[in-house]
Amino acid sequence: MKILQNFWNSPIGPKTTHFWGPVVGWGIPIAAMVDTNKPPELISGNLTTVMCVYSALFMRFAWMVQPRNLHLLALHAVNESVQLYQLSRWLKFQGFLGDKSLQQKNEEAET
Repeated sequence: MKILQNFWNSPIGPKTTHFWGPVVGWGIPIAAMVDTNKPPELISGNLTTVMCVYSALFMRFAWMVQPRNLHLLALHAVNESVQLYQLSRWLKFQGFLGDKSLQQKNEEAET
């Protein structure tokens, strides 16, 4: 019971935004994980790039803020990973990454 009381009254406990912000924020990486099943032509390269920068900046914020918020850090680390994966899928689809001969084969097949 003492552990729960300590958590409840801690500076990053459920009575603070340090707790509820990351809890609600998990919706972003969960949605991105669900989107990995969708075709890459539906991915917005601009938005995914912005999400990568956003999560990188907020990982640093979560580490530097006092009290240190490891829940927020974990949230943005997962989001960064998923967004980078989505960005790589988009870049491959656009032909920026991968085998150039594969892209040429696709262009030849279209003509």
